[in-house]
Amino acid sequence: MSIWWSLHLRREAASVPLARRLLLGTMETAGVDPDISYDLSVALSEACANAVEHGGDTAHGGCSEAYRVTAYLDGEKCRIEVADSGPGFTAERPASALAPVPAHANADAEQGRGLYLIRELADHVQIGNKPGRSGAVVSFDKILKWRKGAPLMAV
Repeated sequence: MSIWWSLHLRREAASVPLARRLLLGTMETAGVDPDISYDLSVALSEACANAVEHGGDTAHGGCSEAYRVTAYLDGEKCRIEVADSGPGFTAERPASALAPVPAHANADAEQGRGLYLIRELADHVQIGNKPGRSGAVVSFDKILKWRKGAPLMAV
């Protein structure tokens, strides 16, 4: 059995915990191991926070723009995608340069580590732009572990 859902959320800080709670509830109901659920929920929160902060034209009321979160739990894997309508990654701001944490990063910093955390918490990560349109897409997946007797455990 598989589960998937998609949300269209406003670029507002309040949307981040909403997406996280939906993912955690889905995985708990399905019987996913709590440690895996937690890792994926942190990665999702980071991707959503990036979409809220960078995913639109704030000069023209960007907070009213939406971003999309899609999650798939299918067999042994969970795949999550967060797509926004912002400028995406550019030559001046390539996705590949954003993921590593700089050697001089302050451990207490509240910004600049989101893509790094996603790469550390997920098994496979893709970061890029929407094909033919503006906007960034961050997708990641992780192999699932299941609680004993999980209702949707992979067969």
